[in-house]
Amino acid sequence: MLKLGSAFRGYAIDASDGKIGTIADLLFDDRTWRVRWLVIDTGTWLPGRKVLLHPGCVGKANRALRELPAALTKAQVEGSPELSEHEPMSTQMEQRLYDYYYPGGTSAEKAFLTNPIATQYASTRSEQATGWEDRTTQPDDPESHLRSVVTITGYSIAGGDGSIGKVEDLLIDDGAWSVAKIVVETGRWWSRKFVLISPDSVRQISWNERELRLAITDEQVEASPPWTPWTKALGICRSDSTV
Repeated sequence: MLKLGSAFRGYAIDASDGKIGTIADLLFDDRTWRVRWLVIDTGTWLPGRKVLLHPGCVGKANRALRELPAALTKAQVEGSPELSEHEPMSTQMEQRLYDYYYPGGTSAEKAFLTNPIATQYASTRSEQATGWEDRTTQPDDPESHLRSVVTITGYSIAGGDGSIGKVEDLLIDDGAWSVAKIVVETGRWWSRKFVLISPDSVRQISWNERELRLAITDEQVEASPPWTPWTKALGICRSDSTV
């Protein structure tokens, strides 16, 4: 099911022996648009610390309770590499996280993560070799392609004739853990009209200029049908035709 990225914020993560915190953000790969990490605010349990969980660690969302089960213990989460809130995510840090969560290290690690992580890890490595690198520019670590759903919200959308609108949100497929659509508010031609843009329509992302540049025309965006979520408060959405 498609769910607004913003709606994941506040979802509780329920480990096998208790809650570890709530989702604060999602990090996605800006070449493949796949969600690679869930950023967890551990609250009073581990004060002042955020941890990253791989999507392969969590099960099916309980939408009524707004929580996700995790195939981890609290001790395993506490032992994960610490994420610095004031530094950009580096390739080295992500490799440390993969080494921790990927079942290739100690017997304890293998006990709590098996095939889901192995499959997604191999898939990610394959995607990194597909040649998508030239679609984006990065101001910090040139090898890092992890981007924040929170950060990209509000970025301007540019077509061939200039600004079209801004990123209102991202639609996340929580089965595949990937960005399915970009929700765009078009502030140029209509008042508060929302349309859906396929990630494949993005030609380049400028993180310095906070802008997504499209490989489609303004007219194509203008002609796309308006989009409205069923219930935005719950983050449950329907997908109409997109460009």
